Amino acid sequence: MTHPNLRMEKTLLFLKPDGVMRGLIGEIISRIEKKCLIISAIKLVWLTREKAKEFYLVHKDKTFFEALIEHVTSGPILAMVVQGPNAVNVVRRLVGETNPFEALPGTIRGDFGLDLTKNVVHASDSTENAEKEIAFFFQPQEILEYQKPTEAKFAF
Repeated sequence: MTHPNLRMEKTLLFLKPDGVMRGLIGEIISRIEKKCLIISAIKLVWLTREKAKEFYLVHKDKTFFEALIEHVTSGPILAMVVQGPNAVNVVRRLVGETNPFEALPGTIRGDFGLDLTKNVVHASDSTENAEKEIAFFFQPQEILEYQKPTEAKFAF
């Protein structure tokens, strides 16, 4: 049974090209599953420059914008909808600080991040942004609703 103060949420998490090409897909999915979160949608995508610029529009005036666009379009990304209690905050804690040199060991970025751009993953930073970012990558019919067998209620 879920604690009454916990909200079921969906968030977007994607492995950037460095994570995909370094063979970290299984490791990242394993960390999500070990935290008892559900992956309710998943797809491999290769972003165009135009789509990448649209996705990261909020950073367009930042000094790292062009490097980010170059990196995120350099190979495929693995986009996922992750669902669970307080999923946005739980996933943010799993991935760690944006700068891998500040991220704690045990977090995805702390363990695998190479620099500020090649920090392995992107994760939504709020429920509002999660909604928008999920819609950017997924159609509603692509997102499945299910429970893990250990969470389902059984009739005896």
